[in-house]
Amino acid sequence: MHSSTPALKLIDVKKSFGKTEIIRGVELEIPEGERHAIIGPNGAGKSTLFNLISGRFGVSAGSIQLNGKEISGKKPFEINRMGLSRSFQINNLFVNLSVFENLRCAVLWSEGYKYSFWHRLEALKNAREKAESVMERIGLARRRDTKAGLLTYAEQRALEIGLTIAGDAQVILLDEPTAGMSRSESDHAVNLIREVTKNKSLVMVEHDMNVVFGLADKISVLVYGQVIASDTPQRIRENTKVQEAYLGAPTHA
Repeated sequence: MHSSTPALKLIDVKKSFGKTEIIRGVELEIPEGERHAIIGPNGAGKSTLFNLISGRFGVSAGSIQLNGKEISGKKPFEINRMGLSRSFQINNLFVNLSVFENLRCAVLWSEGYKYSFWHRLEALKNAREKAESVMERIGLARRRDTKAGLLTYAEQRALEIGLTIAGDAQVILLDEPTAGMSRSESDHAVNLIREVTKNKSLVMVEHDMNVVFGLADKISVLVYGQVIASDTPQRIRENTKVQEAYLGAPTHA
């Protein structure tokens, strides 16, 4: 049974760089367990909004709440430990470590090891098992000992998703998860994301409308730093304001 407290809530969030307003009063509420896509034209402020939610940027005004707790003003690692994890448009991997070693690094904190420098990594059975479980889920078990830098682009993106879910965060932010992929790679990534975000709350920024309409329970459209519509995929598709601003002019039968 889902909690009535939203997994993520933004209240009148604003962000300015100098005199330039980038985010202009965003209101957003994402229930627990929802898959929510944020779409909009280039320059709409999507990446800035992600950076505000994950703590990379501080808000100029407004409030961001994770499971009812204020997170605006907190550092990214503090927000992560409260249960929010994000991926980036550009892969953020340890390229000289293997797939397994990358995932083991990601699970250590959630498995309770924190800053315990006296543990030998090889002896951490639960961290090893957790890393191997995630590796299976993302389909990279056969690449266990391959350095991350030697993986194909699609495999690197899958590993990035694996790192995002490895720490047991309940709110997952994915930034352009299928960017640069072929159609078949993108279809595989959608199936992977659907599988690994079961029972979690997902917020994603994505340009590929096939991915958006294939994954999202709800879509918010960001234009010039403001949400102009937030609704089900079908209603977003039919919304004339959205069609004019982003999806293209409505077609007439």
